[in-house]
Amino acid sequence: MKLIIGNKNYSSWSLRGWLAVKQSGLHFEEITVPMFGEQWEETKQAEQGTQPSHGKVPILWDGETVVWDSLAIMEYLADKVGRDRFWPKDDTARGMARSMVAEMHSSFAALRSECPMNIRKIFEDATITDAARADTVRVLQLWAEARARFGQGGPFLFGTFSAADVFYAPVVSRFRSYGFKMPGFAETYMEAMWEHEWMQQWIASAEDEQWVIEQYETAPQN
Repeated sequence: MKLIIGNKNYSSWSLRGWLAVKQSGLHFEEITVPMFGEQWEETKQAEQGTQPSHGKVPILWDGETVVWDSLAIMEYLADKVGRDRFWPKDDTARGMARSMVAEMHSSFAALRSECPMNIRKIFEDATITDAARADTVRVLQLWAEARARFGQGGPFLFGTFSAADVFYAPVVSRFRSYGFKMPGFAETYMEAMWEHEWMQQWIASAEDEQWVIEQYETAPQN
């Protein structure tokens, strides 16, 4: 298998796809396609395996099978290795985990657009709008319920590392970069996520990258 991803410092969807493949336990080749560089438009049209998704990343190639979109990649991998590797075994917990992943996949537009992922950066003067704060409150509500009801088995949202953690990993990075004030339980969860072995691998690679995307290097201002 090979996984095509974007810049590790900025590409939140690539992080999700990459964590999903790591969680699968399957061997894969990693190919990075620098986003938004001078040759970005040409790169999207070149023969690098990105055509099926119209240049969007991440993309998973498994022999002749191609899967794009991080949620589709995760579900494809769950079918290959067993769904229990990604989802809680308990029906009630699994139902909530699926709902949380789906909501992350489709919602929180203000938080996404105003606070793009930038792992290397801490913004001291970011202005957070009411819409982004409302998204944050909703995320914290979800985290709190998952931890209270199903988190007894470990430090992650449903105890052990799961699909929910894969999908909320970029939000952890955003909250750190933009100086969101977190309640204690959220700080503890974020620390567990940030110190996870795979996250540390991703962070180290992001810090070593030479690419800079200027549009993601300025804190949001009103």
